[in-house]
Amino acid sequence: MRKRTRAREFTVQVLYQMDVTGGPAQAVLDNFWQAQDQENAGPEIKNFAAELAQGVEDNLAAIDVKIAGYATNWQLERMAMVDRNILRLGCFELTMRQDIPPKVSINEAVDLAKKYSGPEAGKFVNAILDKIKAEVDNAGPKK
Repeated sequence: MRKRTRAREFTVQVLYQMDVTGGPAQAVLDNFWQAQDQENAGPEIKNFAAELAQGVEDNLAAIDVKIAGYATNWQLERMAMVDRNILRLGCFELTMRQDIPPKVSINEAVDLAKKYSGPEAGKFVNAILDKIKAEVDNAGPKK
């Protein structure tokens, strides 16, 4: 498995724990890495996962507003927790990370949804992230 793909898997797990516990990214990451020691995640994976988790946390309100705007007939708090956090990660990458091609962000999010939630979740995540991508494309370069 590619390093960034593995880092995204870890990030979704961290975001899920943050959602459950209400804990800050750094504290959850510290606990997570202690528990994942046997996974042998190298510094590249840990650093990328930390960047993503911290980025989502720092921009959570804006990310949630954007997702809610495109999740027609779905309230954010009623979504499956894993789907919500995959969407948060995908939205963060699409809107705030110029170094990640949008196609990669969407494909990775869809794969995560299929793996951790189900085939229908993959379609749900894809639909919302496609709408966010279209908005980003119309708005111009990411900040």
